[in-house]
Formats: sequence, structure tokens, C-alpha cells
Amino acid sequence: MPSDVDRLLARGEELIERSRARTEGALATRTRKRREAEILARLGRIAAADAVILIAAITIGMFVPLGMFGALAVMALLILATLVFASLPVTSAPRVEQLVQVPLKALPSTTERWLETQRLALPAPARTLVDSIGVKLETLAPQLARLDEASPAANEVRKLIGEQLPELVKGYGRVPEPLRTVPRNGMTPDQQLAQGLQVIDEEIAEMTAQLAQGDLDAFATRGNFLQIKYKDDELG
Repeated sequence: MPSDVDRLLARGEELIERSRARTEGALATRTRKRREAEILARLGRIAAADAVILIAAITIGMFVPLGMFGALAVMALLILATLVFASLPVTSAPRVEQLVQVPLKALPSTTERWLETQRLALPAPARTLVDSIGVKLETLAPQLARLDEASPAANEVRKLIGEQLPELVKGYGRVPEPLRTVPRNGMTPDQQLAQGLQVIDEEIAEMTAQLAQGDLDAFATRGNFLQIKYKDDELG
């Protein structure tokens, strides 16, 4: 018969598997919604551009007959507009300098968009953590809409996801690529990045739980919990 330790281990593995499944499900849902929103936005831009071209063609045709060449020119413009607006990005990527100026309620989504622009430059383990952070930022966003910008809790949230998270990723980007897998002080820059992102992922989850419980006092005692400042001379 299985011992109590075996049952506890089995229970722990079951909980871990459930958590992983929930995270993967949330990631899949987030990716699907983002793709659907992008498709709808692109279709809307294409429809608007095509409508402008057709209205202009009709207006001109009321005064000057377009003829065959005119009709071909209109068709070419419609095709060109479709190709251009289908390929252009839906929204421009935010700059990291903008994060400190973004209103608190928009900070999670803006930070998430910025992280997406950095994702391909990160090692595989870090990408997984970035995905997890993205899911948690989506959960955090509605709670921040009700938070006073001047409160200590708002200051801690802004410090974490508007300053420390971008600084961590930027610091890694400043490390020359050949040195990112070279150990220094027992860890490689890749490992340091993953460790830092893991800490941030856990802290966002804790903040979300505290905000959900209305425990704003807990933020005032958090202090500078994340003392990870990546610099070229530290990671080189």
C-alpha cells in the first residue's frame, strides 16, 4: 500500500499538473483572443480603405468617365490597399521609456505588449516565463482600474512591472550573445534572467491575490523585494 509520503507526493504532482494545465489553457485562450482581435482590426482597416477608394472612384466617375483603364486602376488600388493594411502591424510597439508614463490601469497591457516585442530575443525558459507573466498581467489589469494612482500599492505595482521587469529584460539584452551561456559567480546570464522572471511572476501573482482580498496594507511592507539590477559589468 502506498505510504503517506507517496500519497503526498502524488497529490503534489497532481496539483502541479493542474496548475500547468490551467496556465497552458489561459495562454491558449489569450493567444486566440489576440489573434482574433488582430484579424478583426485588419479587416476593419481594409474595409475602411476600400470604402474610401470606391467612394472616390464613384465621385470621380460622376464627372469623368473612368473607362476600362480607370476600372483597372481602381481594382489595382483595392488590391494594393488590401495587401498594405493586411501586412501593417495593428498597433505600434510601445517603447520601454513610455512605461513609466503610462496610466496605472493601462500599465499591464502596455508592459505585456512591450514584452512581446522582446520575446524572440530571450532563451526558451525565459519565453515560457514571459508567457506566464503575460497571463498574470491580464488578470491584474482590471484590479488596477480601481486602485488609487497615489496609493502605496499603486507605487509598488508600477515599480515592479513598469521599472524592474523592463530593467531586467533590458539588462539581459545588453549582455553580448556569446557570454549569455557563460557561468559567472555560479550562474549564467540566461539562468539569472530566468530566476529574475520567476521572482517577478510570483510577485505579480501575490499582488493579484492581495488586491483581490483588499489587503492593501501588505503592499506597504513589501519594500524592495527584488534587488536584481542587471548591468553589463555584472553579467559580462
